[in-house]
Amino acid sequence: MNWLEVSLTVDGELAESVADVLARFAPNGVMTEQGVRFVNDEDEGTATGPITVRAYLEVNDQLEDTRQKIEESLYYLGMITPVPSPTYKQIADQNWMEAWKQHYKPILIGEGLLILPAWLESPDPKRIPIKIDPGMAFGTGTHPTTQLCLELMEISANHSPYSTVIDVGCGSGILSIAALKLGAKTVLGVDIDIESVKNSRENADVNEVGEELLLGQGSVTEVLSGQFAFKSAPLVVANILAPVLIRLFDAGLADLIEPNGEIILSGILAHQAESVIEAGQAKGLKRGEVRQIKDWVAISMKKIAAQ
Repeated sequence: MNWLEVSLTVDGELAESVADVLARFAPNGVMTEQGVRFVNDEDEGTATGPITVRAYLEVNDQLEDTRQKIEESLYYLGMITPVPSPTYKQIADQNWMEAWKQHYKPILIGEGLLILPAWLESPDPKRIPIKIDPGMAFGTGTHPTTQLCLELMEISANHSPYSTVIDVGCGSGILSIAALKLGAKTVLGVDIDIESVKNSRENADVNEVGEELLLGQGSVTEVLSGQFAFKSAPLVVANILAPVLIRLFDAGLADLIEPNGEIILSGILAHQAESVIEAGQAKGLKRGEVRQIKDWVAISMKKIAAQ
């Protein structure tokens, strides 16, 4: 089966009316696409600019009749407000799920880690596999922040394995799962988003990780208040935006680290690194290794026990 894509790029006020017109003739519905801008370092994205409205028509004996009806409907809409001419594009049918999967390949991390899409078997038995669903919006291992964090975690595990780990803002659970596979006995993963907690458990199940991964909704305050199994750990990881990390230091992030323990921080743009380091140093932490991929940085900091 082949399809004919019909698309129009319009301003925000007109998009709903155009979508309504196309929806009358597209049984599978319509889709809209718009640009995104970021107001500040914490903005998750604000829609901006013109909107492209798309619909897909089945190529069959009624196609030309349907196409004519669409243009007539758009003509009448144009009598109320100017409407651009639609653009048409032939689309060959394919197995979209399989095509999507082909874009995802194993990702080598550090000396011994391997991130795999959940449907693939490991091509390298010498590496530790971490299976993650790449259809998720974050924490899939493809982003430099996650890769940098995993590299530093591997170095720490090789130097001195930690029995317990706290993952603040666990997201997909990738760092928590990695910590266990690198030798930790118990990991506590917390996130303020309950959907992230659910996603972490789903990914844990794929990796055959069970009760050794403790998951819950919350953040630094909830951990320190004793709402979970333990309040501190020799290794803490936090892959969160830099401004949030700085605020978490004020909320007691450094208190989660046991004496002589370590924290690995990621989600930091290069120009924000010094601010994060200063926030950690203000809480008595000592700067450790700093790693960078493109514009992203991960930082290791140590908590030196009082003499």
